[in-house]
Amino acid sequence: MHSYVIGFSQIDEAGLMKVGGKGLNLGLLSKIIEIRVPEGFCVTTTAFQESLANNTEIEALLESLEKLKSIDRERISQISGKIRAEIENIQLSKDIESAILKELSNYDEQESFAIRSSATAEDLPNASFAGQQDTYLNIRGKKKILRHVILCWASLFTDRAVTYRIQNGFEHRKVSLSVVVQKMIFSEISGILFTADPVTSDRRTLSIDAGLGLGEAMVSGLTNPDIYKIRDEKIVSKKIGIQHLEIRPAENGGTQQNQVDSNRQSKQVLPDDRILQLARIGRKIEAYFGCPQDIEWCFYQNEFYIVQSRAITTLFPIPESVDSRKPRVYMSIGHIQMMTDAIRPLGISFFQMISDITLTRSGGRLYADITHDLSSAVGRNRLVMATGKQDLLIQGAIKQLLNQKEFMVSLPKGKRNVKGGIFTPASILAAIKIKRKNDPEVIDELIEKFESELNRIDRQLLKLSGKAALDFIKDDRGSLLAMAYHPKMLGPIIAAILVNDSMNKNIEVWLGEKNAADLLSKSLEHNVTTEMGLALCDLADVIREYPQVLKYLSEIPDDKDFFEKMRTLPGGKEAEKAFKNFLMRYGMRCPGEIDITKPRFEEKPTQLLPMLLSNLRILKPGEHKARFAKGKIEVKEKEEEILHGLAQLPKGKRNTEKMRTDIRLLRNFIGCREYPKYYIVRRYQVYKKALLKEADRLVEKGILHTCDDVFYLYFDELYRAVETGQVDYGIIEKRKGDYANFEKLTPPRVITSDGFVPSSNFSTEKFPANALMGIPVSSGIVEGRARIILSVEEAELEVGDILITRFTDPSWTPLFATIKGLVTEVGGFTTHGAVVAREYGLPGVVGVENATDLIKDGQRVRVNGMEGYVELL
Repeated sequence: MHSYVIGFSQIDEAGLMKVGGKGLNLGLLSKIIEIRVPEGFCVTTTAFQESLANNTEIEALLESLEKLKSIDRERISQISGKIRAEIENIQLSKDIESAILKELSNYDEQESFAIRSSATAEDLPNASFAGQQDTYLNIRGKKKILRHVILCWASLFTDRAVTYRIQNGFEHRKVSLSVVVQKMIFSEISGILFTADPVTSDRRTLSIDAGLGLGEAMVSGLTNPDIYKIRDEKIVSKKIGIQHLEIRPAENGGTQQNQVDSNRQSKQVLPDDRILQLARIGRKIEAYFGCPQDIEWCFYQNEFYIVQSRAITTLFPIPESVDSRKPRVYMSIGHIQMMTDAIRPLGISFFQMISDITLTRSGGRLYADITHDLSSAVGRNRLVMATGKQDLLIQGAIKQLLNQKEFMVSLPKGKRNVKGGIFTPASILAAIKIKRKNDPEVIDELIEKFESELNRIDRQLLKLSGKAALDFIKDDRGSLLAMAYHPKMLGPIIAAILVNDSMNKNIEVWLGEKNAADLLSKSLEHNVTTEMGLALCDLADVIREYPQVLKYLSEIPDDKDFFEKMRTLPGGKEAEKAFKNFLMRYGMRCPGEIDITKPRFEEKPTQLLPMLLSNLRILKPGEHKARFAKGKIEVKEKEEEILHGLAQLPKGKRNTEKMRTDIRLLRNFIGCREYPKYYIVRRYQVYKKALLKEADRLVEKGILHTCDDVFYLYFDELYRAVETGQVDYGIIEKRKGDYANFEKLTPPRVITSDGFVPSSNFSTEKFPANALMGIPVSSGIVEGRARIILSVEEAELEVGDILITRFTDPSWTPLFATIKGLVTEVGGFTTHGAVVAREYGLPGVVGVENATDLIKDGQRVRVNGMEGYVELL
């Protein structure tokens, strides 16, 4: 006889395909001593499968559904609705009905049940499917229970469940549904317990959401829960929500909304002792399952009941430790490089080529093991100093670790990993010489040398193929590093950074003006990135002369025949020439350009169109040049104002002459910060052309399916594929799935080997109550409409907009010509967005955590680039 019903106590590890993820976890939870799980049973997937078997109408609809993509929302809704209707009309067989009724006979006839769907693709390590199917509460009576089993089956095909499966690559036919029938707990308080912080991925911190009544009020967003954070068995923070509504069981079944009495609305929902008791329960469940858990709980008559537990699927993975017996500390390289997206394997290989430190991979990102740096006094000081310039939130996280004496004592000692970065003995010596001579010609000479070298290796690689081409790239690493860390390039950058700091300190002390150097950094020469922004504006001025070309570009054409179609239009040849002139100089750039696998502008020129069209819409012809010239005038006026002020003070003559020299040094070299990355990316593109040639050959031989497959191989794996003519295609397919998941993760700035994520909390005392804290990097105060833009390809801006994004890199620079202010989640004083914001004279605040979530698109905001906060208006 088929098994249509299984009680919780009978469920074991092998039961997933019979009872689904939710049912399996409930069965396992019921076996944990001292954990109270309401009794219940599962109607198995066998009952579901037999009830739908041989239904030709459903089969035909499933055939249509399999062909759809997640963007086909209207068709998904139509077909899913028809499937649900078919399922809802199913009549249970006598055998299935009898099995359910027999199990119900073990309970009181007046017992209320919660009836939930439990899919076989649910509560899995990489996809939780939480909330995709339906839940029915306070269901009483045999007929109603049988009916709701069928309704649960139908909910496998809600629009949201179908779309979720498509997005996560699950085939609809391969997902079956069990139904959980569980005794109803009439919760006085309920909520969610995360045994790791789901926002930061901190495994040491538990997070509890708690609300009055049944948990549906929180899930549906009807009420704001209390949020408690617990670490090391202590409550470290509380956020008390306002509880206007609660959901309670209705007398005749189902649920109803009730108003909460005014004297209870803003009271803490769970007392402290109960918070800590629940945290202990959470740790017990976590230990049982062996990984962090997302736990649904209820509190009724002084008892906690657990009604579900699943693995948290959104935590960033902890980098693998070289020695699991000793604690390790890892620092994100992506935050320092302003590129926190997941990087595919070939991109990681080339990123490691330009690094002078040992890196470890985790979640598609690169981390530096800074354990030995932190256990060394010299290493600690160096890290704190360097991260203060690169990302103050990383610096704050490191400082938090340094304050934990017991943890610091436990760190093993060894050879330091993080080198001096740009502060090498040779570059510091070069900085001293540069400061003495203060002559920008040294930059021109070096650029000429770099250009000559790039042309030479380009010619050489064109003649090579196969292993010879890959050997050339591998052997060229020394030259690549020598160019990237050339002392004569780093020296001017260091000199400019140091003089910037000293100027700001001196001017604030002498004249009482903060961040004055920001105002002296506009309209610089020797900034290859802002030159690109100006060049795109030049291109816009050419395009605006040809209306049909402009219309063609406004329709965002395909990259495949982009120039061929342009050429046929009036003015198309002139526009093509201007476009290709731009690409000749900047075609190797793109968003996330430090990842060699990202498509460059010359490979996908349509990436430029949103920025180009914004320039055409917002700027007048030649306005960019006028602004640049105006910026130079404003700098001169500011310089004279500062010098005049200093001349009135004691030691005025000496300080005035020193300041005049410092301003010249700043303007000669502060823009050079963009050159090292520019030339790394130039060299990358020379390599990439050779790599894509090899990829084409592998596709021709049938070794790879598409050219893009090469990006899922590390360089040594690509070398072996070229050498042997073989590749394990299963690895490529697995990595594609892994990277689809990695892209959804948020990488922490710093993480320890036990999963602790130290944070950096800004003091909020002197700022408005509704302000988001950050790091001031470009002076000024501005109000405007916030535009949340996560990629340059979706950049639609209007006059006076304030750009809110995760991070910017050089490819974003053309947008700076049309915005009014800048806010980023990542960055520091010397990172790209900060440098360019100062050059354009835009108020800027960086390091505003979760800015793209906390600020709404279109919301009016005030950016205070002097103090470092964003006020929500």
